[in-house]
Amino acid sequence: MADWGEHPIAQKGYAPHRWGMAKITSLHEVFVDQIKDLYSAETQIIKALPKLAKAATSPELKKGFLDHLEQTKEHAARLETIGEELDFKPTGKKCLATAGLVAEGAEAVEEDATPETKDIMLMAAAQRVEHYEMAGYTCVCALAKALDYNDALKALSITLSEETATDKKLIALSTSAIEKANAVEA
Repeated sequence: MADWGEHPIAQKGYAPHRWGMAKITSLHEVFVDQIKDLYSAETQIIKALPKLAKAATSPELKKGFLDHLEQTKEHAARLETIGEELDFKPTGKKCLATAGLVAEGAEAVEEDATPETKDIMLMAAAQRVEHYEMAGYTCVCALAKALDYNDALKALSITLSEETATDKKLIALSTSAIEKANAVEA
């Protein structure tokens, strides 16, 4: 698309975050940019998870969302610590991908559905977020390793492991929920 103004995201009032800013020329700058993106993602998720938990009907799913909320707060705190240690603030960027994923989750919350199918929709939305986060943390881990940011790498690797574990829990929960919903429909 030749003109940004024609892009659907631009039509919603978003503009490319880099316009008017200095060119990124180093791996450190890429690392900082990616940390800021992840920090934005984590803070958006912190706001969204209570709504998902409230909408969930399965006690296991509600608990999972609330447990992950506490974990997500720790993820954001780790990113703040990395910023402090490397002398930058992780704020100042909006993760548009997470904004879209959170909006999809909000649609699932509002959907008129049976309890079983609503929970499956909530889990699907949550898994999309987890996969986005896993991709982001995989990237910043590789950058931290390349830059010899060993303390950051340790913290980011812990978060990546936690995101992967959450995804596995969601897979197990959704498999069970799909089986139950299928039995109800049969």
